[in-house]
Amino acid sequence: MRIGVPKEIKSEERRVGLTPDSVREITDRGHEVFIECGAGSGAGFTDDEYTDRGAVLASDADELFEAAELIVKVKEPQAPERARLRRDHTLFTYLHLAPDPNQANDLIASGVTAIAYESVTDHQGRLPLLAPMSRVAGRMAIQAGARCLEASSGGRGVLLGGVPGVAAAPVTVIGGGVVGSNAVQMALGLGADVTVLDRDAGVLESLSQRYGPALRTIYSTPTRLAQAVYTADLVVGAVLLPGARAPRLITRQMVKVMRPGTVVVDVAIDQGGCAETSQPTTHAEPTFVVEDVVHYCVANMPGAVPRTATQALNNATLPYVLKLADSGVTQAIASDKGLQDGLNIRHGHITEPAVADALNLEYTEPLAAL
Repeated sequence: MRIGVPKEIKSEERRVGLTPDSVREITDRGHEVFIECGAGSGAGFTDDEYTDRGAVLASDADELFEAAELIVKVKEPQAPERARLRRDHTLFTYLHLAPDPNQANDLIASGVTAIAYESVTDHQGRLPLLAPMSRVAGRMAIQAGARCLEASSGGRGVLLGGVPGVAAAPVTVIGGGVVGSNAVQMALGLGADVTVLDRDAGVLESLSQRYGPALRTIYSTPTRLAQAVYTADLVVGAVLLPGARAPRLITRQMVKVMRPGTVVVDVAIDQGGCAETSQPTTHAEPTFVVEDVVHYCVANMPGAVPRTATQALNNATLPYVLKLADSGVTQAIASDKGLQDGLNIRHGHITEPAVADALNLEYTEPLAAL
């Protein structure tokens, strides 16, 4: 199979779909890999490293998309990339279609087969291709929040861990999944006063057993959520409904009552955000202020640590790339329930129920679409 890895063009995105070591594993199995010139430079991988491992350099995106059958990316295709997609292409990347009707409509019109990292499942129903970047984003959320709390960034001017004689900053994490648990770990490590809310008692039990009395766990209700938001210096939105738009748990009225200079880091922004006041930002301009509250809503947070993020992502995605290449796309999807769950669009049909529901479009079963 001919596999193409384009250079990411989303603002400030420096990750790359395949590492040189991943390319070696793919080419050793008889497949061709085309890498756009400079695709790995943002993550510290040179063109020579790719060619030394068997890749063929493509001079530009047009050449790469023309040559490839399977397109392996990191972020959702931008408009110029969507214009290059064809019916005989398979796109394997993060998509986050539920809050993005323009992207969905373009992919439908192209006829492409689109498999979303964020909805591929394993045999236990977990999301193995979302988890690596969720870990990175959860840890980065605390770093970003700490910076935003500095007075020079518009924050309250507090240190998360405090100092002897001065209380630590209260941090509220909404959601105890992969993002939330990693945010909790980082916040506690910095000495913050941390509260986590979730509606899954098992998640709260697991976090309580891990951290003991150092962590305050609360079963989330509207009243308890509002109270935890009002009293926090830093709020991390870490909620997820797989494939669907994130629920708007933090209302504008709640933001209005928060203290001036407090910070919201909305990690759920890829899926539309969990605060009514959130809107996507970039690493170039990561924050904005609403009701005197600093909002950090970067839609590709792990792109700021591209080498770590690319390596972590490839550890998870490479087995799926190999399966798609070795078996062929149709056979691979037909034989793997996890890839069926990841299939979002196939030849003009929406094959992910949460996406179809969010966009008010007709849903087609994945196997029927094949």
